[in-house]
Amino acid sequence: MAIVLKAKEAAELVYSEIAARVKEWKENGKQPSLATLLVEGDAASAYYASSKQKIAEKLSISFQLHTFANDVSEEELKRVIATLNEDEHMHGIMLELPLPAHLSASAIEACIAPAKDIDGVTPSNKLAVYTGNDTGLYPATPQACIGLLKHYGYKLEGRNVALVGRGQTVGLPLFHLLQREHATVTVCHSRTPDLAAQLKHAEIAIVAVGKPNMITKDMVHPGLILIDAGINERADGSITGDAASDLSDGAAAVSPVPGGVGTLTTAILFRNLMKAMDIQTSMKGDA
Repeated sequence: MAIVLKAKEAAELVYSEIAARVKEWKENGKQPSLATLLVEGDAASAYYASSKQKIAEKLSISFQLHTFANDVSEEELKRVIATLNEDEHMHGIMLELPLPAHLSASAIEACIAPAKDIDGVTPSNKLAVYTGNDTGLYPATPQACIGLLKHYGYKLEGRNVALVGRGQTVGLPLFHLLQREHATVTVCHSRTPDLAAQLKHAEIAIVAVGKPNMITKDMVHPGLILIDAGINERADGSITGDAASDLSDGAAAVSPVPGGVGTLTTAILFRNLMKAMDIQTSMKGDA
């Protein structure tokens, strides 16, 4: 029977660390603040924004939710971001995705000040991931994948890792982070002819495709540690990952969806906020 890699305990440890940092900031006269931009029309995005607001309140972090109609213009979103960029009391800015078809996520994200980009989506923060610049803000989901493995004591150095998915949000930055952990990484994607053969030789597999049942029971083996970073919505509104639900007796360990990578991702977003405040303080020269 596979070990279920739940993230609750790992996330609680991160939140405990954040709570201590928030207390320090407040003692130094600074109120940590986060702003999220939400364009109406996607129920999941609205749910995630609401969840972040509740967590922020528990952590005594100020939270601003900027909600826009579905037909909002790109210029209006950029204008609000510009205002938040200039606000020295605002330390983190996030844009909830997906956006309506008439809006360009990349163009809007590029307007966020890199030092406030806690999602790690701006060009300069993407470059920081690739170059290993530790003053950049890295995307949270790739950090969560590695963090979950480390929490359970799985080492990456020298391990054969199959990374399924090469998207800009998770797969590509995760490849670079895994390289810095000294893992031997095989990147699998839509042109990989025999995914099962790649997984057969892997000790660890991380899947981030956005396709239910992408990994089936016949693809895994008893020694495989599987991290599922996929998030998919079923017809009934429930959430499932990229791996089939019957892998519990086919692999050594499997992370659940929900309750796995996503749970830790949210915690790491708030940890990124603490790092963003450090970066902004350093930029002002009053560290």
